[in-house]
Amino acid sequence: MIVSMTGFGKSSVVLADKTIKTEIRTLNSKNLDLTVKLPSIYRARENAIRGMLGNLLERGKVELMVTLECNDENASYAINTPLLLHYFKEMKKAASQAEIQLADSFFPDLLRLPEVLKPQTEEPDTTEWTALEKSVNEAIRQVVEFRESEGKHLFEDILARENIIRTLLKGIEPFEKQRIQNIRERIIRSLKEISEDVRIDQNRFEQEVIFYLEKLDITEEKVRLEKHLDYFNETLNSQGAGGKKLVFIAQEIGREINTIGSKANDASLQKLVVQMKDELEKIKEQLMNVL
Repeated sequence: MIVSMTGFGKSSVVLADKTIKTEIRTLNSKNLDLTVKLPSIYRARENAIRGMLGNLLERGKVELMVTLECNDENASYAINTPLLLHYFKEMKKAASQAEIQLADSFFPDLLRLPEVLKPQTEEPDTTEWTALEKSVNEAIRQVVEFRESEGKHLFEDILARENIIRTLLKGIEPFEKQRIQNIRERIIRSLKEISEDVRIDQNRFEQEVIFYLEKLDITEEKVRLEKHLDYFNETLNSQGAGGKKLVFIAQEIGREINTIGSKANDASLQKLVVQMKDELEKIKEQLMNVL
């Protein structure tokens, strides 16, 4: 069963004097793209956390944010003065560029910005590291569940569109016989337009028509297209179906549909080809979000 790359998870672990909160958001991406934001006291565990995310989430744009809240009302706080002044200068610069007056009363608001006001805490002990790992793992577990749920919706939509392409492919057959008759009539009509007195060698005419129709024959393309659809369906239903593999198969399906379209030479048949292309493009859009 396929899995989506879109996911969300959050968790919190409460300790005696603080609460560790973790939030993870994931979106589609060709590769694994990690963004990890941690409180400064947890930076020593960043590489380990990146490893956890990579092993369990595999692919996609992954954003993780861990925040730390102090539960101790008597805890003392320290102001990160260099960061506070940096924020202040940047806001003054932005206000100048926007040509607006910035009142000094906004200065206390800077204390609410990330990492400016921090509780003075000791270095994390083993219990706190364990709590951090537990919080991250729980958020990852929720992301995996979310992805699996979204994957079911993607599976149903993709499968339905694949079945539409199969139905349209079967719908080509009734037009094929009529297409041959239409081509014969069109050739005869063109010859008569040149001159009513044109004498046609019937045997030679039949040979040329057969040669022309062989070039327009789409039997092989139909067989290959059906085989590709079978392989696509088999892969879609396989355990751990990958989005990249499904994209490759969809490209092969597209090639056969395009070839049928180039050989169609019939308005009704071409209409079916356009509808198949439309369904395939919608499938490709959905596959961009498959893990």
